[in-house]
Amino acid sequence: MNRSTGGWISGFIGVAIFSGSLPATRVAVAGFSPLFLTGARASIAGLIALALLALMRQKRPARADILPLIVVSLGVVVGFPLLTALALQRVTSAHSIVFIGLLPVATAIFGVLRGGERPPMAFWVFSLLGSALVVGHALGQGLAASPAGDLMMLGAVLVCGLGYAEGAVLSRRLGGWQVISWALVIALPLMVPLTLLVPTPPLAQASPPAWTGLAYVSLFSMLIGFMFWYRGLARGGIAAVGQLQLLQPFLGLGIAALLLGESVSAAMLAVTLGVVACVAGARRFSAPAGGGTGAVGTDGAGGRTRTDISVRTADFESAASTSSATPAR
Repeated sequence: MNRSTGGWISGFIGVAIFSGSLPATRVAVAGFSPLFLTGARASIAGLIALALLALMRQKRPARADILPLIVVSLGVVVGFPLLTALALQRVTSAHSIVFIGLLPVATAIFGVLRGGERPPMAFWVFSLLGSALVVGHALGQGLAASPAGDLMMLGAVLVCGLGYAEGAVLSRRLGGWQVISWALVIALPLMVPLTLLVPTPPLAQASPPAWTGLAYVSLFSMLIGFMFWYRGLARGGIAAVGQLQLLQPFLGLGIAALLLGESVSAAMLAVTLGVVACVAGARRFSAPAGGGTGAVGTDGAGGRTRTDISVRTADFESAASTSSATPAR
């Protein structure tokens, strides 16, 4: 299996995990406030990440990596969860899909700006067509306008796209699970006080499904999913693998249908097939004009490439096998 195929597989696993976030959030907000949920999910995941980094004896990030890690943290740990939770108090889930459908394009644009990728024109055609299918399907459901909710969703898409691209660039030299772990740890000084101080109904009154939803978004949405996602972006290309996000709304609706009893229409299935075709087309034309994948570059140390480094650092097993001898990187 080559790096690109492995990247797409890792990316799909990450998207499949993320697809359960909306149904889990729907259940969790029935027992917790959006602010508490945002702080609690990041705090729980951050404490697990801190223990994981200590167990694997990971060296602290270089000074030059601190600012990019803060960008990742503000984008995917704080910004996106908080803005979407607040927006969903004002707009419907169908309305939010309009903006989630723009996330792959936003990720691709930031992949060009931050990752140095140069996808060909055919890639952008399939990317925009896939986003148009998702947005068109959501608009066809009948949407009520909310300017405040729309602005929050637009902001969520922008900060998330930037966080994805920045994290993917870092993953080439730090490894996918290390990037999200450090980003979660950096957010702990903000998220722990938020969790403890924000007004919330008595926790004892929260139902078991609400606790289950909180557990899912904390462990899977905030940590495990990102381990696969950043690894996939780093190996398969930010812009290319980012198109897998087009499948997320439909996978999420499928999960909601199975677990929450929501209906799945024939139109949704038809649009899903169209989106799958667009993702396949984007993958077919995902090679940048320069002939690379956007995941290779020299690190300035003995002529090694970031590809070589990510092969050694992105895998859990590799980190485990070397940590007993010397701290990683």
